[in-house]
Formats: sequence, C-alpha cells, structure tokens
Amino acid sequence: MANVTFSNPAGAPVPASRYSQAALIEGPGRRLVISGQIGVLPDGTPVSGPEAQIGQALGNLSAVLAGHGMTVANLVKMTVFLTDPTLIPHWRRHRDAFLGGHAPTSTLLIVAGLASPDFVVEVEAEAVA
Repeated sequence: MANVTFSNPAGAPVPASRYSQAALIEGPGRRLVISGQIGVLPDGTPVSGPEAQIGQALGNLSAVLAGHGMTVANLVKMTVFLTDPTLIPHWRRHRDAFLGGHAPTSTLLIVAGLASPDFVVEVEAEAVA
C-alpha cells in the first residue's frame, strides 16, 4: 500500500476550506483515476435540483471507489466543476460531510457549462491504496 502524507507546507497559502495543498505518495500501491461523476442515478436518470445533484455525484464517486475496494479515505485529489458560484457553500457542506474529516487536495472551478445544460456539478478524483 502506498504511504500518503497530506500537507500544507510553510510558505504556501492556508487552505480556504477543508482540503490540503499537497499529497505526497510514496511506496508501492495502486492509483485510481476516476472520471467526472455527475448527478445521475446508476441507470442514467438525472436527479433534479442542485443539492440532489451534488449528493448523487458524491454517491457515484463513492460507488466507483467501492468498486475498487477503496473508500473516501483513499482519495488524494478532487477536482470539482460547478456551473454557478452560489453553489459553493452547498458543495462545501456536502463535501465535508462526505469526507468526514479527510482532507485530500482539491481544485474548484466555476465553468460555463457541463456536458448537458441540466448538470450543475461534476466531480473527478484520484485515489491510492
């Protein structure tokens, strides 16, 4: 299993919310790169409303992790795309509950749109074990 050390080194900005500036991965292990997850059910049916989409995208991320024998504790990087900056506090609340104190590295982007105009959030991630 890879050894992961999360850090916020001196000289780097203090994180604005619950994330780390860096993840040092050392030793043997597995690396899982996860495609962007959106607010659709396993059968492809979209969920409605921003809060539901955020929750479903995180649920889908959890399912992909579980499918590879991993949990949120294995996450080392999350990249989040939101279509509306007013969703940031909602995203952070859901993310913090989802991560349960774990603080992987993170990037948050506000974008003009996603693959469908119905989607408001997309989450991609990397994990190691």
